[in-house]
Amino acid sequence: MAVTRFQFLSTFSRQFSSISNAHIVQPKLRIEEIRGKRISIFDKEYKRQQSLIPRLEKIEVAYEGFDNETTTLVMNKGVSTPYNCAQHISEHVMKNSVVAEVNGEIWDLHRPIPSDCTLKLLSMKPEDQHQASLVNKTFWRSCSYLLGAVVEGSFQDDISVTLHSFPPANVRSGSFVYDVQLSLDDWVPSLNDFRQIAATFQKFVRQNHTFQRLDIDSSVALKMFEDNVFKADQIPHIATKSSSGNTVTVYRCGDHIDISRGPMIASTSLVGRCSIAAVHRLDSRIYRFQGVALPSEIYINHFAFGILETRARKLNPARTPELKSN
Repeated sequence: MAVTRFQFLSTFSRQFSSISNAHIVQPKLRIEEIRGKRISIFDKEYKRQQSLIPRLEKIEVAYEGFDNETTTLVMNKGVSTPYNCAQHISEHVMKNSVVAEVNGEIWDLHRPIPSDCTLKLLSMKPEDQHQASLVNKTFWRSCSYLLGAVVEGSFQDDISVTLHSFPPANVRSGSFVYDVQLSLDDWVPSLNDFRQIAATFQKFVRQNHTFQRLDIDSSVALKMFEDNVFKADQIPHIATKSSSGNTVTVYRCGDHIDISRGPMIASTSLVGRCSIAAVHRLDSRIYRFQGVALPSEIYINHFAFGILETRARKLNPARTPELKSN
């Protein structure tokens, strides 16, 4: 009987209170080595793309603020981001902006702006119902990404952990989700396990990591995720659906890199109270991790949050992942 051990983001560890039979799916590198390799590829590709930017050109960004007031900002084409624009407006706007709208398209706060545009900066409490829906989905999607980051680094090295994917954000489902393959048969986490994962999640978001987006060629993505059979299988299909027909969007947050079309929230500091509500075993050692969280500026009492947790424990109805590469 093998003992699983919970690692607090590769910094320190505790014993899992629940124990299960372990079955190694495939030889695996230490998570630090895997992440180090991905970051190296990411940084190299980022520098390469930056070197392709010609001399700086100016663009005009028409920022639409309160009461439809418009402020024209002169920024750098392909370099300046909505966050840089927010820095020119006010500290309040900069701190409260979650995601942007660029020419009506939902846009990462740290994603460079390619041309003249109109810009809106959205907070966690927009008055427009459509904008509120976009912000909520962005928040939920970002939480799924973060859940994957935490789970990937949460087991001892003799336990194989392979991230599969997370479904499209669906706030009405009551939980954000990440589907993960573990080399554990019939693992049933204890209440203490849930608390430990939630504590690690909370520790990670408090480090105020930003989400850095990068569009890369599918060949680069395949090299980046060659250690993950699921991602390697998904990349060609994802690439064919891109505007270029051959690119994949990845995000870096801290030392974690994952695939997502995005957009993501500006930084992890926007995530407040959270709970890991459930882990449901699906097929072939795929476990569905489910959580619930609130934005950092929203507070509710313990009883009300408990209702959200109860709802989040129910099996999320998102489609079960395909396991062609298993």
